[in-house]
Amino acid sequence: MTTQTQTDVLAALDTLKTKEWVDLTHTFGPDSPHFFMFDDAEFKTLFTHDDGFFAQQFSFAGQYGTHIDAPIHFVRDTRFLDELELKELVLPLIVVDKSEQAAADHDFTCSKEDLLAFEEANGKIEPGAFVALRTDWSKRWPDADAFCNKDAEGNNRIPGWGLDALKFLFEERGVKAVGHETFDTDSAADFRKNGALHGEYYVLEQDTYQIELLTNLDKLPVRGAVIFNIVPKPEKASGFPVRSFAILP
Repeated sequence: MTTQTQTDVLAALDTLKTKEWVDLTHTFGPDSPHFFMFDDAEFKTLFTHDDGFFAQQFSFAGQYGTHIDAPIHFVRDTRFLDELELKELVLPLIVVDKSEQAAADHDFTCSKEDLLAFEEANGKIEPGAFVALRTDWSKRWPDADAFCNKDAEGNNRIPGWGLDALKFLFEERGVKAVGHETFDTDSAADFRKNGALHGEYYVLEQDTYQIELLTNLDKLPVRGAVIFNIVPKPEKASGFPVRSFAILP
């Protein structure tokens, strides 16, 4: 039984290695765009090869670069990052392409109606999936000014999820997790209107995670790919930079 199981797993790996793998993760550094309330990341060299080995020290907020938010990030008495199960981090991937709408309207807020239109063209969103919102905002990386996209009054103009769309995904379609290319779940317009990140709170209140600042969603099919969200396991963390990637069908 053990030998057969190992053979099956290795055969599956051989199959996966024949597929295209797409990195969904930004390389980040001290000058990368980030949430305005966080300090810039600091990368410090502790030892060089002249000392016998090269070692560095890294300082950054958990929500920095392409990162994962655990439920505890917004919701009291919920799970920390280290409490997420491994199988939760590998999911079927559906990409909702709203890049044209986001290009035409930087305040674009993905609604339930937008998702119904997506389903009309692409089929029903399956339960248990990871749903990523493609806006192509990631193409502005690593230009912080372009990424924040401030207007004359200093307000960010950044697209995102609407609360009704998120409720539709979790309550009517039974998805497992979501992701997007921007700093926050909510569009900047919704944040200004509501004075809070209601969408982000709602997602994490579902006892699941989300991935922020994804990239290369334009290289993925609508469905059929699998997303892997590989992350360190710091104790009692609310989030951490993640190495997300997709394997195409």
